[in-house]
Amino acid sequence: MKLRLFLSMSLLFVVVLCATYLLHIGFFKVGVVFYAAIADGVIAALLVFALLWLPFARAFNPFERFQMLLIWLLAGYAFAISVPTVIDRSLSFYILEKLAQRGGGIRQDAMSGVFSQEYMKEHRLVDVRLTEQVESGTITIEDGCVKLTDKGRQLAGFSRYFRQHFLPRHRLLMGEYTDALTDPFRHGSSSGGYECR
Repeated sequence: MKLRLFLSMSLLFVVVLCATYLLHIGFFKVGVVFYAAIADGVIAALLVFALLWLPFARAFNPFERFQMLLIWLLAGYAFAISVPTVIDRSLSFYILEKLAQRGGGIRQDAMSGVFSQEYMKEHRLVDVRLTEQVESGTITIEDGCVKLTDKGRQLAGFSRYFRQHFLPRHRLLMGEYTDALTDPFRHGSSSGGYECR
């Protein structure tokens, strides 16, 4: 009885989540896709959680109801990061879509040009990423200068530390195992000449 009711309520959560997401993206302004999808997951979880206090759900004690809420919140998070955010941000999906657009194949030696000349422009990549970072509070843009906030500096430090110490040292890149991505700046110049003055 409890399992059947839990599965029914979880299915309802999925339906409410999809409806909330579709309403949100169809009729409301969205700043950052990931944050909007997270909000949709929270809204759907709370709506279905509220139903657990009606008489038909008396079989569940308060702790079980709380566990169900946590499960639905985690499912909402998994949806947010695994579906709209991945499709919105994924270079891998872009490659597949671009190959399909170009009849199923692109010369390998032309791929870097596709990324630098088409991907950046078609997906307004710089605008999207700057908007996300401003909304996240990790950067500010003042007088045409993009600056790290304290939060941004801390995240950059964490990211760099994690990259150098906890990413694979033997990663396959085009037929060769390398540690190149544990320190992508190692061969870069110290100054690009584009710093704010």
